[in-house]
Amino acid sequence: MRPTRKASPAPRRRSNPANNATTPVQPQAGAAEAPVYATPGQATTPRKLRAVGAPALSRVRVPHLLEMKAQGVKITAVTCYDASFARLVDAAAIDVVLVGDSLGNVIQGQESTLPVTVDHIVYHTAAVSRGLRRAHLVADMPFMSYRSVDVALENAGRMLAQGGAHAVKLEGGAEMAPIVKALVDHGIPVMGHLGLTPQSVHAMGGHRVQGRGKAAKERLIRDALALQDAGCYAVVLELVPAQLALEVSQRLVIPTIGIGAGAGCDGQILVLYDLLGMNAEFQPKFLKRFADLHSIIGEALGSYRQQVQGGEFPGPEHAFVDPSVVAEARPPARAG
Repeated sequence: MRPTRKASPAPRRRSNPANNATTPVQPQAGAAEAPVYATPGQATTPRKLRAVGAPALSRVRVPHLLEMKAQGVKITAVTCYDASFARLVDAAAIDVVLVGDSLGNVIQGQESTLPVTVDHIVYHTAAVSRGLRRAHLVADMPFMSYRSVDVALENAGRMLAQGGAHAVKLEGGAEMAPIVKALVDHGIPVMGHLGLTPQSVHAMGGHRVQGRGKAAKERLIRDALALQDAGCYAVVLELVPAQLALEVSQRLVIPTIGIGAGAGCDGQILVLYDLLGMNAEFQPKFLKRFADLHSIIGEALGSYRQQVQGGEFPGPEHAFVDPSVVAEARPPARAG
């Protein structure tokens, strides 16, 4: 069970025109109760967020995610790559959708995320954005797309202007603080990413748990605080020991979103294809499959093949007719 944590005031942050606000709406004494997902400047009183299964609320934005952390409400996030799945994700009231550079592995069949380009991310982000009405949309900045402030500004700007993203995510710790600050100063919200950072997989020696040992633990905590101070509104923690992820979550006033980082994070993220069980061979320890679409899809395709070959599909109910041809084919009526 997650320990109780007192709500902390949001960190002092720079003005962000992209969101019109960067801190949760604070309660005012005597104010009437307003919607939990309030617009900037709208007062709210402390209360629980909507129950599971309740109607989806308006667009989730940065202040809403900060408010969810303050209230102890877990954030749900998935990685998605197309409009069809985006519509399903939105209908399920998922809070955050990430167009991840994992599309290199999942969609393109690459061995790593390194071949993914800015054009790829912009294309898929635009597709996903067309299927969303509520979820907060984050675009991953691929390998070497933020190697300098100028390059980062140009590429992140494309992801918002052309892709329709609401924010970008980049990997790295304190060394990325100047990039984060520049993006935030230009009105681009930034989500950080610590622990296993797939773009550095070769330097890390493979997909290994990060933050083990005193020195590594202290470094990850320093990095998380540096990203927060630079202006990040949230941080993904990937393949991090659960105890460390909980400590980081308790020390930050911005949300942590975990993947393979235990239940102590403020939210969780999984790749949609993985949680739906579409790849039977991918079975990491941190993954829970919430469906077995690998089997279901395989059975459906097998049934389709059999019915086509056996002449069962398409049937008369699946065919179109020309009424004029049908009328001409009728025999003439007999006299008398």
